[in-house]
Amino acid sequence: MRDHILPQPGLGTYRLKEQAVIDSVTSALELGYRHLDSAKMYGNETAVGKAIQQSGLDRSELFLTTKIWWDQLEPEALTASVEQSLENFGVEWLDLVLIHWPSPDAQVPMADYLEALAQCRRRGLTRHIGVSNFTIAQIDEALALPGGDQIITNQIEVHPFLANRQLVEHCQAKGIEVTAYMPLAVGRVMEDATLKRIADAHDATPAQIALAWIVARDIIVIPSSTKAEHQKANLAALDIRLSDEEMREIDGLDRGERVANPDFAPVWDQ
Repeated sequence: MRDHILPQPGLGTYRLKEQAVIDSVTSALELGYRHLDSAKMYGNETAVGKAIQQSGLDRSELFLTTKIWWDQLEPEALTASVEQSLENFGVEWLDLVLIHWPSPDAQVPMADYLEALAQCRRRGLTRHIGVSNFTIAQIDEALALPGGDQIITNQIEVHPFLANRQLVEHCQAKGIEVTAYMPLAVGRVMEDATLKRIADAHDATPAQIALAWIVARDIIVIPSSTKAEHQKANLAALDIRLSDEEMREIDGLDRGERVANPDFAPVWDQ
């Protein structure tokens, strides 16, 4: 496997707010997580920042990601969004800023918002930049634009029921890391018979098997959890080694089942 810029695993914070996200981040940091994934749309940047401050960890020990919502992609609005995120978190720099979704129907030209994002990096507001929910065609378009060569990741939905193989392999072939959100398909992996059987063979849970399968594909995972025991189990999943046959069995669960598919989403590759 290649060396990753993003720490493995990260902690997702989608749908977590106020004390719930403070508690989640606090327990994760105590367990050794150092990669925190947030977004402007989540409405929890300030709470995540509070947990960071309370942890006592040095800022340099953390990898902090946020994302810019699709209605803030005009260059001035994008820059203001990044600056507001810094204020919300109470930090001097971000480690990664992502375009959360490509501009619907290309209302804002990609060249405009990628250049604005690259400018934020040049100013030192963020160490890295990336994208989320970009298709193969959009990745290729981005790479051909000024600033596109600085993209380090495409954060996309990946779990056993949505392998997203074409897009994953395309990004990796282009040198772009893939980050998997909703890696447990919002809990649906727990009910799958194949994952249960493989889990039993490893004295593990179906969630751990799902994560191990994604990690074996050289993908960063950012599962969300409010319970310390689940966060600990997610860390332990990194040590599970699946056989080639088990990998193939899980590959066979792919049915193109998307959890995140809003009306402003791009036309997916599969």
